Amino acid sequence: MATVRITPEANEQTNRLPKPIRDLLAKCLERLQKWPAVSGAKPLRGNLVGWYRLRMSDYRVRFRVEGDTVIVDKIGHRKDVYDD
Repeated sequence: MATVRITPEANEQTNRLPKPIRDLLAKCLERLQKWPAVSGAKPLRGNLVGWYRLRMSDYRVRFRVEGDTVIVDKIGHRKDVYDD
């Protein structure tokens, strides 16, 4: 089992999500605890190599893995989550 850590920025973004998406997010964070046996997680490419994303409808959870810790750093709409 992995430990899921949410950055302060991602926590702030969570508060701005619509209620149905927040409910999906809770389920996604539970799934991330089972890393690496997480279905639907895709590695990112380009300047985001080393990061992964998990889909929730039109929203995405962006995270990276460090040992037994999954660090969620960005949660938002798909049009904004890949910007950096």
